[in-house]
Amino acid sequence: MTIKVTVWNEYLHEIQFKEIAAIYPKGIHGCIAEFLEKAGMEVQTATLEQPEHGLTEEVLKNTDVLIWWGHMAHDRVKDEIVERVYRRVLSGMGLIVLHSGHASKIFQKLCGTDSGCLKWREDGEKEILWAVDPGHPIVAGLEEMIIIPQEEMYGEHFNIPQPDEQVFISWFEGGEVFRSGCCWHRGKGKCSTSAPATRRSRSTTSRRFKRSSSTP
Repeated sequence: MTIKVTVWNEYLHEIQFKEIAAIYPKGIHGCIAEFLEKAGMEVQTATLEQPEHGLTEEVLKNTDVLIWWGHMAHDRVKDEIVERVYRRVLSGMGLIVLHSGHASKIFQKLCGTDSGCLKWREDGEKEILWAVDPGHPIVAGLEEMIIIPQEEMYGEHFNIPQPDEQVFISWFEGGEVFRSGCCWHRGKGKCSTSAPATRRSRSTTSRRFKRSSSTP
């Protein structure tokens, strides 16, 4: 059965900043949608400025997995849309929250904590992403260590509930570590985080990121 994916993106950085548009000419959502389509999935995209943020009842009804990328406009996401996504997760939809989406309304609602609290630094440091659960389907076919030459630093303490499954842990050049790949069960659905996917680096376009994000 074909997996139906909706990729949601604010789509503001790519419009406002030329250097980011140069990395993601089709938007971050377009980049992600492209490689998921090549992996055989049925993909649609949605953005902040669309009516209902592109997340209508019909769109979510036809979504198995929602990928969420947000950064500079968390407060502009309407509460009724957050509640709609929340209810859909509880009824069985999967949610993958990328990078700065950790501070989004929907992720905080699912966590029940202020998940925006963590250490952060934008130095373009090397990140080593360690797969600490080698039997998890997300890491199937991946090496145990993924090196990202330049990435924003996220560090502990990350104010999230204890994960049901810890898939990745990151190490950064400054010595910080971070629980960068976590999974939780919520109702009949699942929620996971993936820290790599910054707007200013090419981590979202990397082969290894594509492989891990293409795993249902």
